[in-house]
Amino acid sequence: MEIEYDEKGKIFTDVISKEVVLTDIQTLTHHIRGNIHVRKGDRLSDEINHPTQFLPVTSVIVYSPGGEILHQCDFLAVNREHIVWLMPVAEHHDNGDSQDSYNG
Repeated sequence: MEIEYDEKGKIFTDVISKEVVLTDIQTLTHHIRGNIHVRKGDRLSDEINHPTQFLPVTSVIVYSPGGEILHQCDFLAVNREHIVWLMPVAEHHDNGDSQDSYNG
């Protein structure tokens, strides 16, 4: 890793700092709960609108339309064209639901 400094002492590195946002994603056929990693200073919408075809999601749980757990994995690449809606869990779960529970 290379570290550079400017004349004011600001540090520049190859490492990109990101914040983890626990998110619910609805695709055409499944509900997905997992973490999206957003660059510090950016919004979730900035990450969603990134020009790449797939959205990387970590610590993933995939649910059936009925709320049954179908798959769990550490990483899933979701095709952005299949996303119907997406929102941070913190904005719609006021009752303290964890990543392990989904109520449809």
